[in-house]
Amino acid sequence: MDLHAAWIKLLEEAGPGTMMTTAYDTAWIARLAEIGEPIGELALDWLREHQLPDGSWGAEQPCYYHDRVICTLAAINALARRARPSDRDRLHRAEVALGIMTSRLPEDPSGETIGFELIVPTLFQEARTLGALHREEVDILKSLAPLRSAKLAMLPNGMINRLLTMAFSIEMAGSDGKDLLNIEHLQEQNGSVSYSPSATAYFVLYVRRRDPNALAYLRSVAANGTAPNVSPIDVFEVGWVLWNLKFAINSLNQNILDFCQSHLDHLSWSWTPGMGTGFTKNYGPKGGDETSIVYDILNYYGRSVDIDAVLSYEKSYYFRCFDIESNPSISANSHVLGALQQAGFEKTHPTIKKLLRFLSESRTNNTFWVDKWHTSPYYATSHGAIACMGYDDQMASSAIEWILSAQNTDGSWGYYSATAEETAYCLQALAIWKRHHNGQVQTDVLQRGQEWLMQHIDPPYPPLWIGKCLYCPELVVKSAVLSALTLINSF
Repeated sequence: MDLHAAWIKLLEEAGPGTMMTTAYDTAWIARLAEIGEPIGELALDWLREHQLPDGSWGAEQPCYYHDRVICTLAAINALARRARPSDRDRLHRAEVALGIMTSRLPEDPSGETIGFELIVPTLFQEARTLGALHREEVDILKSLAPLRSAKLAMLPNGMINRLLTMAFSIEMAGSDGKDLLNIEHLQEQNGSVSYSPSATAYFVLYVRRRDPNALAYLRSVAANGTAPNVSPIDVFEVGWVLWNLKFAINSLNQNILDFCQSHLDHLSWSWTPGMGTGFTKNYGPKGGDETSIVYDILNYYGRSVDIDAVLSYEKSYYFRCFDIESNPSISANSHVLGALQQAGFEKTHPTIKKLLRFLSESRTNNTFWVDKWHTSPYYATSHGAIACMGYDDQMASSAIEWILSAQNTDGSWGYYSATAEETAYCLQALAIWKRHHNGQVQTDVLQRGQEWLMQHIDPPYPPLWIGKCLYCPELVVKSAVLSALTLINSF
């Protein structure tokens, strides 16, 4: 395989963002049938064709119960509003599946999806009002009620606007909670609400009915009736692609840099001094994760931006992603550590000590990490190990040993089942560790992983990333795969 050519093709494709369809956002598009939008009818047909064998909706693999619950509720409510006689059995099977899945939510290793505690109570109540649910899901609602109240209590002035991440989940307000919304300050420049198809569909149905700018956005992202979790994702996609490339770039022809320049320009333009950037250029709330990754790669590729933007996310014990968040992200703190290493911070610096202490105390069994942005511990553990190298090699070594112990006999890795994405993360960490420690990873381990990965290099990849439901940023995953293969070829 010509890896150099594969990288060039990937860099040429990267940009606004390649994101898979989700059942959750498509279910919200389906509601547009109520106002005569053709994409709404297309979405309803998609829901009817994509109910899973157990009666639920969501990712087929992995079976992540928070994803299945929120997707199934959204689909039930969309279909119940436009139900055909043939939908009765479909809705009954969905209700049975929902009862099973709500009892298994504690089994999900990374916890809830984005906005779960805000959105799910609203969807449950709506489904009851529609007569689509006949059983009481008391336990889940009791457990979510205090979490929802605590999150809403954090709102400045008790209102949601476009500068708050909670705008991404405004459908939680339902048809009677619009007093929570600062309606005049919700929409982005492209007409969307937080670049979320589901939040924007809610807005165009229940807040500003048939708003032309919101409808134009929805028609552009859901032309065939299906919608992604978020769009566009230009900063996120380009940032993570270039971050994966940086580990492999010395093994490629140097003209690869020519194909990076326009992307680096775009990331530089997205940067706000003192604040950094968000997942897309014009997104109001900036994020600690995106800011750290973009700082790291801009400085690595020779574009200087201020470290103060990264440091602005510092708290007493860790680095935050956003102002209003329920819990910290392991991977985001690993990325901060990488950014500070790129900035030249020594291991004796108090902020480095703080990050290392946080990462050490956040480990499961003192070996590996689980993160709120990803269903697989291999993502957080691989990125954590890479960030710790040179700062705390003992902590990195424990993570590397765990990764080695988890390799399947065929050379792959996978928390639920073997995937190219997880195998790539593990191979990246092992190859970088081998380079860092001159051979402490056996070549056979890398070769077996490489052979398996070459056979599973192409998408589709299963959705392992956590948004309001599970999703897959395809080109980000492809860049990790190419990075792993390029690294191994360098030995």
